[in-house]
Amino acid sequence: MVKAVILFIVGLLLLIKGGDWFVDGATGIAERFHIPEILIGATVVSIGTTLPEVLVSATSAAKGIGAIAYGNAIGSIICNTALISAITIAVKPSDVEKKSLRLPVVFFFVAAGIYAATAYLAGRFDRPVGITLLLIFVVYMVIVVKQAFGAPADSVSEANDNNSEKEKPLWQELILLVVGAAAIAVGANLLVDNGTIIATGLGVPESVIALTFVALGTSLPELVTAITSLAKGHGALSLGNVIGANLFNLVLVSGMAITISPFDVPEGNIIAGMNASLLVDIPVMLFVMLFLTIPAVIRGKLSRVQGIVLLAIYFGYCIFQFVA
Repeated sequence: MVKAVILFIVGLLLLIKGGDWFVDGATGIAERFHIPEILIGATVVSIGTTLPEVLVSATSAAKGIGAIAYGNAIGSIICNTALISAITIAVKPSDVEKKSLRLPVVFFFVAAGIYAATAYLAGRFDRPVGITLLLIFVVYMVIVVKQAFGAPADSVSEANDNNSEKEKPLWQELILLVVGAAAIAVGANLLVDNGTIIATGLGVPESVIALTFVALGTSLPELVTAITSLAKGHGALSLGNVIGANLFNLVLVSGMAITISPFDVPEGNIIAGMNASLLVDIPVMLFVMLFLTIPAVIRGKLSRVQGIVLLAIYFGYCIFQFVA
């Protein structure tokens, strides 16, 4: 058990550092070739911070551990929204650009609707559902790329000019990209294997481990991004990254896991004769995203009360997972 805990921690560290290296390398290469900054943020950064979830869920699905793949996606969305975004909002509420949020928010709830309907009506995620989610991801990325290349490139030129003196050689950026991806892959394997061992040893269901520890661990890149953005006075940037990461958790993370190996909705605790996941996990996921995004899209601003309420929901949700 001690060995499993140590390797679990090593896996988390590799995921965190690997994600950091990957994003640094990819961003450096993108800026070198003058790709618009808005495109870098909407694609490379969001996908980079979501890579841990992608690899953990894909690895779990390939090994037939559907509970980890299912719980990691839902748990990461809850963690991203009710913990990471909540911290930045509670510390420093900020105005947001309503227009930039509409696209990812609409795509998220379309994907969430498909995901929830499948869970409730079919009780199983088959390969056509996974392919549909991946197609939604492709459509979203195509729209974002078109919008990005239609946007003014002034900010990119200015950013490139400011960073020209600190620009790394191309070979260093390529090494960061490759080593980062490798570290994420190794970390994902360690996390899944040892998370399962720990769950079995403690008698805790795999779905609970996935919804809490694994979800929090794979969400750490978003947490680092949020804290950095807050420290630099860009709270709205962190919000956009979290919403984008949540969308990718459904369409990319879940889509890939389901396509690799279809699985049933995990049978966890039973409450009032109903699977607790259907009664609690999915409704909480939908509610926290609605509570975060609707005021932002309508009013164009966030309030400290939102952050405090979301934090309370997250801690209550974690307590529920271990006492239910």
